[in-house]
Amino acid sequence: MVTLQLLHKPSLHTLFSISSPQHYQQQPSPLPFHPRLYNVPRASASSSQKGPSTGRRQLIAETAAAAAVTASGFLIGGGNKAFAAAEEGLSEWERVYLPIDPGVVLLDIAFVPNDPSHGFLLGTRQTILETKDGGNTWAPRSIPSAEEEDFNYRFNSISFKGNEGWIVGKPAILLYTSDAGENWKRIPLSSQLPGDIVYIKATGEKSAEMVTDEGAIYVTSNGGYNWRAAVQETVSATLNRTVSSGISGASYYTGTFSTVNRSPEGNYVAVSSRGNFYLTWQPGQPYWQPHNRNIARRIQSMGWRADGGLWLLVRGGGLYLSKGTGITEEFDEIPVQSRGFGILDVGYRSQDEAWAAGGSGILLKTTNSGKTWVRDKTADNIAANLYSVKFINDKQGFVLGNDGVLLKYLG
Repeated sequence: MVTLQLLHKPSLHTLFSISSPQHYQQQPSPLPFHPRLYNVPRASASSSQKGPSTGRRQLIAETAAAAAVTASGFLIGGGNKAFAAAEEGLSEWERVYLPIDPGVVLLDIAFVPNDPSHGFLLGTRQTILETKDGGNTWAPRSIPSAEEEDFNYRFNSISFKGNEGWIVGKPAILLYTSDAGENWKRIPLSSQLPGDIVYIKATGEKSAEMVTDEGAIYVTSNGGYNWRAAVQETVSATLNRTVSSGISGASYYTGTFSTVNRSPEGNYVAVSSRGNFYLTWQPGQPYWQPHNRNIARRIQSMGWRADGGLWLLVRGGGLYLSKGTGITEEFDEIPVQSRGFGILDVGYRSQDEAWAAGGSGILLKTTNSGKTWVRDKTADNIAANLYSVKFINDKQGFVLGNDGVLLKYLG
């Protein structure tokens, strides 16, 4: 019997606890062969092995250059020109083909910090994939505790700290592992949880933060047995108190976030479902803080730059960067070549380099902290929207899209 004591909206200060979760062993799931899924060459898992080898980009470029030189009769300078042409045609990303049904939207990806080759990929339609070669190949992962009910889960978020990992999804489900994903156990949640769980962050030993799309933030320090509310009320209750304070669009708030992003310092920025305004929260604050948008078009998404400032995307393809660092309502527009398609996410590889992705395979790159952007044509011929850019570190990155589209960073 689950013992649960949960908040009653709009108050969020009540603690809730759960009984000991059931424990499940990994059940190997055979991977069915489907010729359509395996007829496209992919990166070999052996390419990650140590030892002297020719880089992929160098190998392709040299091969193309050699072929061009031979065809031109070894003309003077022909080799250099062919090499340059081949190099210009190469991309920093390649597509990884996945053993999943068409129509699956990929939602999140994470790797075990102690084993960068071991990772998990989440999506709609109860999709959990696992890799043990750094993301070159993926196989379906069966977790019985997430399959015993007649639900089709949408797994929204995954996070690791050391060997401890967490997965959350919709309908409300929470999975926890303490052995790097070899075994997962399900932690019961109350049906009265305010909103759907959209994000989780592993913060330390047996510790995590969990966020719902109604603005509830919970923290645990004992492996999910007890959760403490970090905010005192839902966003709807906050807006009821502040709607007269001049927040444009607050009266039309539908009660949920469209996106929410966390900074490494633990600060949050979220966009209202209509894109009318945005909200921020910092550790220690009792409520979410609403902010007006000083931009004509509605907000698509927001997140944190590597330097601590904010990036902001608007519907229709516009990109803005905040003035300075920290939380502000002042932004500068940055010219981008989005071809009229919306940009949906931005991910930083380093302080200076970042990638933006969006509708119809749009990929943009900056190497000067966002001042200028150039288009990468990798996904121009992929009929998919790219929803999320994730860099695990400066050498390992992925772009997630709909229809099972996954791009892997080559560098």
